[in-house]
Amino acid sequence: MRTIQEIYNEYKIVLNLQEHQIRVAAVGAAICEHLDAPVDTDSVIKALLLHDMGNIIKFKLGQSRQLFPERFTEGKLEYWQQVQREFIEKYGKDEHQATLIIMKELGVDQKIENLVECVGFLTGSENAMSSSLERKICAYSDMRVSPHGVVLLEDRIADLHKRYDGFRGYENDMLVEKFDNALRVIEQQIFSHCSIFPGDVTEESVGGFKNIVSRYSV
Repeated sequence: MRTIQEIYNEYKIVLNLQEHQIRVAAVGAAICEHLDAPVDTDSVIKALLLHDMGNIIKFKLGQSRQLFPERFTEGKLEYWQQVQREFIEKYGKDEHQATLIIMKELGVDQKIENLVECVGFLTGSENAMSSSLERKICAYSDMRVSPHGVVLLEDRIADLHKRYDGFRGYENDMLVEKFDNALRVIEQQIFSHCSIFPGDVTEESVGGFKNIVSRYSV
């Protein structure tokens, strides 16, 4: 078995993407801790620590340099551009499919792979209708983390509209509204089993969970 950090290093996961996955997993862990219903916390956390492994494929690295200048000092931007080319050559141009291929390479349990697969724009309605609380938590936790930290769901939805307007599935207003509403339903479903409220999940409140990266292996 390898630790999550060893996997990040092996796959050359850029630091801000590592931090995103860790933060999303911390949100999931915080929610699981306050549930009054049985849930496979271990699988949820492992899935969230790995859910965006292929995402460098879709990065606009020039813009990332503006957002995270400390990550792209002289020479570093070229390095990450080369890593991106390597990912595309090996896994193709679909970052989600790349992540699923990496799950196969890692040999994760099928349940973890299924949870990783459910995270994303196209599975919103399915997640809302699913009986799996783990699935809902994985999909929802990712939607509570913006590039700059944990935010409320409505703030995250507004951020997604701003950043992805006109791209991929987001050009279809009906699909976007359906996705947004599915997320709101999922939030209600999750917190009907929780001893905390959505507003209690904050950057500060999940901070203590961020050391989970050192405690998990697959």
